[in-house]
Amino acid sequence: MFGADRTSGPLRWVWEHLFGQVSDASWNTLHHYIRKSGHFLGYGTMGVLWLRAWGKTLPHASFLLDAVLALLGTALVASSDEFHQSFLPNRTGVPSDVLLDCCGAVALLLLAYLFIRLKWPSRLSKAA
Repeated sequence: MFGADRTSGPLRWVWEHLFGQVSDASWNTLHHYIRKSGHFLGYGTMGVLWLRAWGKTLPHASFLLDAVLALLGTALVASSDEFHQSFLPNRTGVPSDVLLDCCGAVALLLLAYLFIRLKWPSRLSKAA
């Protein structure tokens, strides 16, 4: 349902209403980067949600352990998604997308670390 062949039209409509007309060649490149950015941010958000879940489940664990578990959870979901996509006719399952998804998780986990460090530094020293 969310293959590139089905998202191109609606995303192009939104893009052109916000930023004006775009050529077909330019749209193909833009569409690719919009979709990859969606994966990066979506799986980054998932990483932060895993971080919160592990932080609540293991309240005395270190931030590092929570972050590693969050990254592993994100990698598992991303791998499962790519495996599933390999069976769909209009999708592809490629390892580079799992890497992109995990990079999104690492980036947002680092932002979460910086935010927590600045806002509540005492939370980072749960377990020494």
